[in-house]
Amino acid sequence: MKLPVKNFTLFFVALLIAFLTAVPNSAAQQNYYFPDAGEFNPEIPSPKEFLGYDIGSHHTRYDRIVSYFQELALLSDRVTYQEIGQTYGYRPLVILTITSPENHANLDQIREEHIKIVDPQQPAGDYENQPIIVYLGYGVHGNETSSSETAMLTAYYLTASLSDEVTEYLNEGVFFIDPTLNPDGRDRHTHWANMHKGDPLVSDPLDREHNEGWPNGRTNHYWFDLNRDWLPLVHPESKARIDFHHTWYPNITTDYHEMGTNSTYFFEPTKPIGSENPLLPREVYTVLTETLAEYYAETLDEIGSLYFTKEVFDNTYPGYGSTYPNFQGGLGLVFEQASARGHIQDSDTGVLTFPFAIRNQLRTSLATIRGAVENRELFLNHQRSFFTSALEEANNYSVRGYVFGDSYDQSRTEELLNLLLRHRLEVYELSETREYDGKTFEQNSSYIVPTNQPQYRMVRSVFEKVEEFADSTFYGTTAWSLALGYGLPHAEITDRSLPLGEQVTEHKTREITEHVEQSSYSYLLDWSDYYAPKALYHLQKNGVKTTVSFVPFTANTSEGPKSYSRGSISVPVSIQDLSPAELHRVVTEAEKLTGLRFQSVSTGLSLEGSDLGSRNFRTLEAPRVLMPLGHGFNPNEAGQVWHLLDTKVQLPITKIDWLHFGRADLNDYNTLVLVSGNYSWVTDDQLENIQRWVRNGGTVIAIKSAVQWAISNGLVSDSSLSSINNSSDSDNELQRIDFADAQNLQGAQRIGGAIFETDLDITHPLGFGYHDRTLAVYRDHTNILPLSSNSFSTVAQFTSEPHISGYVSEQNLEQISNTASIVVDRLGSGRTILFADNPNFWGYWYGTNKLFLNAIFFGQHISVP
Repeated sequence: MKLPVKNFTLFFVALLIAFLTAVPNSAAQQNYYFPDAGEFNPEIPSPKEFLGYDIGSHHTRYDRIVSYFQELALLSDRVTYQEIGQTYGYRPLVILTITSPENHANLDQIREEHIKIVDPQQPAGDYENQPIIVYLGYGVHGNETSSSETAMLTAYYLTASLSDEVTEYLNEGVFFIDPTLNPDGRDRHTHWANMHKGDPLVSDPLDREHNEGWPNGRTNHYWFDLNRDWLPLVHPESKARIDFHHTWYPNITTDYHEMGTNSTYFFEPTKPIGSENPLLPREVYTVLTETLAEYYAETLDEIGSLYFTKEVFDNTYPGYGSTYPNFQGGLGLVFEQASARGHIQDSDTGVLTFPFAIRNQLRTSLATIRGAVENRELFLNHQRSFFTSALEEANNYSVRGYVFGDSYDQSRTEELLNLLLRHRLEVYELSETREYDGKTFEQNSSYIVPTNQPQYRMVRSVFEKVEEFADSTFYGTTAWSLALGYGLPHAEITDRSLPLGEQVTEHKTREITEHVEQSSYSYLLDWSDYYAPKALYHLQKNGVKTTVSFVPFTANTSEGPKSYSRGSISVPVSIQDLSPAELHRVVTEAEKLTGLRFQSVSTGLSLEGSDLGSRNFRTLEAPRVLMPLGHGFNPNEAGQVWHLLDTKVQLPITKIDWLHFGRADLNDYNTLVLVSGNYSWVTDDQLENIQRWVRNGGTVIAIKSAVQWAISNGLVSDSSLSSINNSSDSDNELQRIDFADAQNLQGAQRIGGAIFETDLDITHPLGFGYHDRTLAVYRDHTNILPLSSNSFSTVAQFTSEPHISGYVSEQNLEQISNTASIVVDRLGSGRTILFADNPNFWGYWYGTNKLFLNAIFFGQHISVP
């Protein structure tokens, strides 16, 4: 349709006004973010000029952030670009290094001089002319998106500003910008926010843009919270970041987050005393933190932004992005900005916009840079004194070292060894077999970690059991011993002389140089090693038939007489559909894949115990696992199951959205995993179908809150289990308590994360491969699982004095004592396995996730007496 000239003119003017109103010009945006920044180099494109839209008007995809960083490095001699790793989703992990051209020319020398600070054996350097090292980290939670937009603005400011102030910063500092610590999660949320963005923007909190779909972008590819992974280092993002961190040992590390829309802005200090880690010098929380806090207050005061400090967040757990640097002589700082969770959202204090959130984050980023440079010698001297004082404290500490190792499980031992090396701890081989704390540590399978080393404080964090606390209310976990998590035998050594062998400096990798000889009768695999399930599944997926021993036995093998524990695998040659040569090829593939040795036997006659044809050897069925998930489910628990089976076993798991559960034929599966979540979606017909499937031989594995649902919905037959309750429920008479005390009193009854001792039945199929009945279990809730009325069905039970590490109230401890940790209940020909606690917590609880793998592989063969 052709418009009259007058109408066309009015239409054009209206369109132009709408455009200018919606998208401010470059000068306007420059003034909003950099009101007093002065002149910028016109040869350097701003983020708006490069991307084609104003920062804050659209969520920027990660690949565009990377491209912008590459462009800055291409155009400026202040900037270099590097990739330090890759995510599960094949996205590069990038670092932009910004400093003066002169510093760039001498960057290797600057690093070498800086590294001397952390080595007390090196003479103290001249800090007057030494640059400060600052790591600006953004976006570990992918849906806290203002931070990565801030990273681009910060990079632009340092690259393009022509001010004398920035010139000074670049001369006196080396700045690393990590734009997105969680690229996979960020892109998940970016796609969501942009695809639901309205025009005009919608600020209603109920709008779909502000209510991200499950599992949301907070977590990484496997739905893990990467902000908890700086200590366990389960994921490639964290491993790459720690390697980079130990290449430079930054003096200051920032960790940018977002929080609830109705909040304001948080910067450190956190809550005094109670939220501090007692292993660290208090000056970390006072002198250093409070020095920079003045800069943050000043910059936010200038624009009238509201903020708070000394509340909510804590610094106790050493595995956050804002706490790990504190253990490396630096200062880690967390920042929390109220989130628009999109582009604009109504809040209690008015309309919160994405650009407003970005501007607050940008101002504290630039304040960090200024504060770092102006207090450069303060931070450099602190880092030096941090490591020298570590040796002084170690000399006065009663524990001289820690020994660990499991002669039955070389894989798990080497996994912990490699983790310690990644944290740059000094580790030595044990020079001779010794006994400590009633445990025998063998020379060729154990290691010693001395406390007298620069990483003294990290050593204690890894091994120490925490039992005393200055507070009873915590933001997160209160127990993090890696030695307990890995479930390895370990002990303190108080002797002044340590039996140190050779220092271990390289990661251990298991390689089979001589494979098992071809057998005419059977191959055997002991189940004690952590990666035995991976070897078994490789056989199963290649069509190999296997049996499992329910009793220990001794066989005369190609390597001589060898004892095998319960759960050991036999691969009889005569029952296979494969030829003997093909079978041998698959077995040797399993050896290469896992580093485990099979043994061949030429006879079924055992030297001790059952023979290989005994009914104590039961034919195994390959796992076929189904796990419902989706909105209302705990994505962390579901992700931990998925990650375990993917990365430790290479076993596929069908992850089905609960909306499609009715389409599944349960007979196609033999195992149903139920993680914590809302199961109200299960219809009566679906529940009846699940019950029928279990009665016909299916296995249900229920974890944490799913245990209650399974019990309440007829998936167990033991009526005594129906009395499951919450340990924080009190039978005390009602008391009148001041309102102001409510938060602290309720927080004191919460188990934020602690470690408890259980007694494990190692003769039960779930206990196969374990050699010690004492097993540490991680617990972060207050639900209590009663003992089974069947004497044989409580597989693991909390001991009478179960507390090992972490905060727990006396009331909760009393309630937990002597209750069940794992129960198996029969329903018809099937069974339901109840895990009161999450055996796969954070991906590093090797000590308990073997229980879960046993449930997966042996669940079909558990017959409850």
